[in-house]
Amino acid sequence: MVKTRTFKSGNSVALRLPKALGIPAGKEMRVREERGRYIVEPVEQAPKKIDLTGIYGSCPDLRPLTPEEREFDPSPRVWDDPDWPGWNR
Repeated sequence: MVKTRTFKSGNSVALRLPKALGIPAGKEMRVREERGRYIVEPVEQAPKKIDLTGIYGSCPDLRPLTPEEREFDPSPRVWDDPDWPGWNR
């Protein structure tokens, strides 16, 4: 348990959280009151999405792969060859 005090910050009342709690600076937090107690918890960040609206239509021949096109033959590797000199080390 950590004790701290509120302080005035502009027109707000602020609460300083000790660094030992491991909360990074700038982390968005949610404060709620339940039966006279204040609960401070981090806000879950939504996963970031990539906006592709600016490039839509710039590649008119681009299309999704069919399931048959998604299957690839395994690539031959040099170490799969029994005559590979690396096996003789």
